[in-house]
Amino acid sequence: MTYQPKGRLAKLMTGASLALAISAIGVHAETIRFWTTEEQPERLAKQQEMAAEFKAATGTEVEVIPVTESDLGTRATAAFAAGDLPDVIYHTLQYALPWAEAGILDTEAATDVVDQLGQGTFAPGALNMAAFDGGYAAVPVDGWTQMIVYRKDLFDANGLAAPTTYAAVLAAIDKLSNPPEMYGFVAATKVDENFMSQVLEHVFLANGVSPVDDNGFSPLDEAKTTEVLDFYKAIAKASPPGELFWKQSRELYFAGKAAMIIWSPFILDELAGLRDSAPPTINSDPTSGELASKTGIVTTFAGPSNPEGAAWGDVRYFGITSDANTSAAEDFVKFSMDQGYTQTLSIAPEGKFPVRRGNAEDPEKFVKAWSKLPVGVDRKAPLSDLYAPEMISQIVGGLDVAQRWGVKEGQLSLASKMINSQVINRLVREYIDGARDAKATVAEMNAELAKIN
Repeated sequence: MTYQPKGRLAKLMTGASLALAISAIGVHAETIRFWTTEEQPERLAKQQEMAAEFKAATGTEVEVIPVTESDLGTRATAAFAAGDLPDVIYHTLQYALPWAEAGILDTEAATDVVDQLGQGTFAPGALNMAAFDGGYAAVPVDGWTQMIVYRKDLFDANGLAAPTTYAAVLAAIDKLSNPPEMYGFVAATKVDENFMSQVLEHVFLANGVSPVDDNGFSPLDEAKTTEVLDFYKAIAKASPPGELFWKQSRELYFAGKAAMIIWSPFILDELAGLRDSAPPTINSDPTSGELASKTGIVTTFAGPSNPEGAAWGDVRYFGITSDANTSAAEDFVKFSMDQGYTQTLSIAPEGKFPVRRGNAEDPEKFVKAWSKLPVGVDRKAPLSDLYAPEMISQIVGGLDVAQRWGVKEGQLSLASKMINSQVINRLVREYIDGARDAKATVAEMNAELAKIN
């Protein structure tokens, strides 16, 4: 039944006032749809709680719809063709620019949100990876960076600088490596593991080496790539023999038998003895925080040809779609990145670093709130109780310079195909094993990568 004002009310509600009243009634009836890939029951419940808080604050209902991450691309493409996209999508970096180019995302709406929240409140790296046509394809939500995890106690005792550069890592290996009691490093060497792909991209980025430019494939620079190969061979030689991936690197570090590893921040709660399925074994107490207290981390890593360094980053975004109720969608994203931002990060704090550090009143508001969120599985504790303030700053600081192959060049799709082909993994492993020299290895990489399109 249509609402019909009567009598005195009808006389008063004329022109603009009538339109405003009807609009207000409509606001409370609005529903927007939100697709999220955070579909685990506990994470879904937290997003539904935030949606309820948004409804209480605005009157707009949010239908939280879980979507399996591997299905997201095909579902979005089909919904776009049918003119039935949701209003907001929580998505990975890989979709930001392609969806903007395809018209799936409303980039003006995303840029408007960033501008209203304050561009300067976001981590520059997270924004730069979504830069599009003078604005932004989507709004950065959270992210994490690959880390060099190292025994700070041993570094300090031996007067070693933190492993922020190739040279510092090699100096530490020279001083600390004493296998089998202590391996200087545990490098990824299992060719068919995505872990090796991520680690290698991090090491290549650190030296300013990329296989793509604005036009597509770009031959790897021989001199810079040789530096990468020689460095990786050195850390592999300081590692145990065999096919190594994340499992062995974590086990050896947790046992106190590795000076350095490369890992994601999802190791932070395990390091502190909060997860029974992956306990530190450095002593007889699997719940001990001893190893965490002896650990340091590095996110921004530099090679000799790229002294500024880089951090391998994975960032997630809120995309406002071209089919959205734009005003309501913008309001929901702004709420999720401001009043509700701590709740957004609480979904999985150990892997959701705040890409928005604070606001105009307190530039570090959200970093401080995030550091106090409990992490862990079998036991819980806030990161600020487990790690020193300077380490917390290191953890989030990598997002300032976070990079990935192909993002700034608009070639993320091609770069991803190159990574997924595992050509680089295979040829680096063959170089480590002595199959060919560096010059021939770079030439073979370029020949193989040039075939991928």
